Amino acid sequence: MASARGDFGARGWHVLTSELDYDLPPDRIATRPASPPDTARLMVVHLSQGSISHQTVSALPDLLHAGDLFVRNGTGVLAARLEGRRDTLEGSNRGGGRVEGIFLSTVAQQRWRVLLKAGGRLQAGERVWLSSSLWITLIEPDGRGWIVEPSSPGSASALLQDCGLTPIPPYILKARRDRGESVADAEDRQWYQTCFANSDGGGSVAAPTAGLHLTPAIDNQLGIAGIETATVTLDVGEGTFRGVESLHLEDHAMHSEQFHVGEAAMAQLRQGPAAGGRLIALGTTTTRVLESLPEPLPGGGVSGTTDLLIAPGHRWRRVDGLLTNFHLPRSTLLALVGALVGMDRLHALYATAIEERYRFYSYGDAMLILP
Repeated sequence: MASARGDFGARGWHVLTSELDYDLPPDRIATRPASPPDTARLMVVHLSQGSISHQTVSALPDLLHAGDLFVRNGTGVLAARLEGRRDTLEGSNRGGGRVEGIFLSTVAQQRWRVLLKAGGRLQAGERVWLSSSLWITLIEPDGRGWIVEPSSPGSASALLQDCGLTPIPPYILKARRDRGESVADAEDRQWYQTCFANSDGGGSVAAPTAGLHLTPAIDNQLGIAGIETATVTLDVGEGTFRGVESLHLEDHAMHSEQFHVGEAAMAQLRQGPAAGGRLIALGTTTTRVLESLPEPLPGGGVSGTTDLLIAPGHRWRRVDGLLTNFHLPRSTLLALVGALVGMDRLHALYATAIEERYRFYSYGDAMLILP
């Protein structure tokens, strides 16, 4: 089991969290994806040329070169968002209140770790009904969350498929409420999953959102153009989108996520791009996997965890370019992009995106950063 850890603070890299701020008009938050997905707008940034152009994601096969290696995150998204009602405690007249939360992971003995929010204080022993036939019993607090036990046996992915909802980020749900929009969960469940997600059901509680723009047609065109594609897996946790609250970025407690790179993908990475080619990462989660891998690369596949925080001053080892969405202020995702383009250029690019009315965040438009 490999492990990678961010260590930039020890190397003297210092970033004020306020440097990751910017002002976004609320109407730029996308509440649904472009349709079809590859019609999303794409800001193309050539770092060496200092140039910007405005395209759509459908142009991606023409923007990459034969010999490039395009690496993506094949994780699948669980129906991890929870909505339920409290059961009445024995001997109490309290109960029936609304509970919201998110599934985080499976722990020992058929138990889950979840985050829950209710109108009053939750207590061990309470039951929360997630559907007419499934409830969870609160066993004990666990940090910010709870250890709970579902009433029925079975894998988390199977149970959540029936009782869970698509884990759409809270800012999208809020924007929909503010605009009076209603979207069926069946639509979100289709939209919030990449077309190349693993068929095993996945283990992510948030989508690798840059991948939502791709279509089978683009995949086919990339192959015809001589662009090689590799797939790694990082199971995205809720901490990915948690804001940085510390004054200095290096004081942020980075979350840890599990990753896996199979034998075939590792062989592609060891070989690297063809002569003159570049390694282009699809999304920040893919980037974290690639920059977390050991050096030299092992002969077979590798599984591990990473809490690598990529920030300005990061010494890039593998990634040459990045296709990514526009990210939340004060986020580690924004810091990663700043590490690739530089903070001054990052602010200029985001100002341009706002001026050009790009759509932001998980269902929004994208940016392709090339060397």
